[in-house]
Amino acid sequence: MTVCASIRRRACLLLVFCLVSGPHTLCGQALETSARPAPSDAQPASTRLSLVRVFSSADDVRHLHPILNRTLDIIAGAADPVTRVDALKSPSAVATDSTHRVFVADPGAQAVHVFDFIHSKYGLLDKDGERLHAPVALSADGQDNLYVVDQGSRMVLVYDSAGKFRRYVGKLRGGESYFDTPTAIAIDKTGGRIYVCDRQRHMVFIMDHEGRLIRKLGKRGAGDGPGEFRFPGQLVVSGGELFVLDSGNVRIQVFDTAGKFLRAIKLTQVDQRAGLAVDKQGNIYVSDAALNQIQVFRSDGQTLYSFDKGAVKGADFSGPSGMWVDADGTLYVVDSQNSRVEVFHMRGENPAE
Repeated sequence: MTVCASIRRRACLLLVFCLVSGPHTLCGQALETSARPAPSDAQPASTRLSLVRVFSSADDVRHLHPILNRTLDIIAGAADPVTRVDALKSPSAVATDSTHRVFVADPGAQAVHVFDFIHSKYGLLDKDGERLHAPVALSADGQDNLYVVDQGSRMVLVYDSAGKFRRYVGKLRGGESYFDTPTAIAIDKTGGRIYVCDRQRHMVFIMDHEGRLIRKLGKRGAGDGPGEFRFPGQLVVSGGELFVLDSGNVRIQVFDTAGKFLRAIKLTQVDQRAGLAVDKQGNIYVSDAALNQIQVFRSDGQTLYSFDKGAVKGADFSGPSGMWVDADGTLYVVDSQNSRVEVFHMRGENPAE
């Protein structure tokens, strides 16, 4: 009886030790953790962000210029009152160039919309509709050439800063595409490399500025190891690092621009509609269309804050998807359910603030 009592006592002590040692260890064995909760001194989104504008059509850049509106109508013809070609229909991605023009990929309209708020101009890329069929993602390089991922042709189309088509990336002889299901693109403006995310092949392709393959990340059939993906959905180049939203593995993987694996950030949940953006401080933005919110993490995975339509005055997005952070620290969010884009100023990005 004395021996049994001693065994029971030791077992109880061991159980107590395991319980009080915290959620990150269990009897000396480390457990994988997801993104950590926000620190207690985290500032609310309302003190970090302010809504700048919301736009959904050419009216939002022309409304202060009725003469310009009339001139454009004479040149292009008055817009159809029922089916407008100058309004967002089902936007999926947004990007800007060095002149602050805003480009919105809109597969529902089979178009890329160009908004120039500085000069109060609006236009359509490839307005004749000869090449773009289902544009879903885009990015600009250091010379303001625009790269557009078109899932209709399964290729990347390149346009110069004047909007003239220049070439394809991923087009093989006979008109076939090198990609299966391209979903996202990022450009390293310093090194000139092109990164294309292919969801169904579970790969990320690294190419030079001419579109020649340098390296493949991932493997066919998917995987969950470092440098392997399961239905990757988005990618971003920022601060000399490549961030890949590895949707099927519910994580973000971070590489250097040559493709060397650096670290992974585990998320609590993510779906194929999620957007990804990274600011100059390395903070990571992940949109969640299902929860109707945007989560913000530090580069090490520490949760900073999250916000929904009620957290920032004037914000009223529903189903946030594609995102973009420009060089000035402005956050663009595709409000997919409302067919518009919401623009936020990120306080603290300006050194004077």
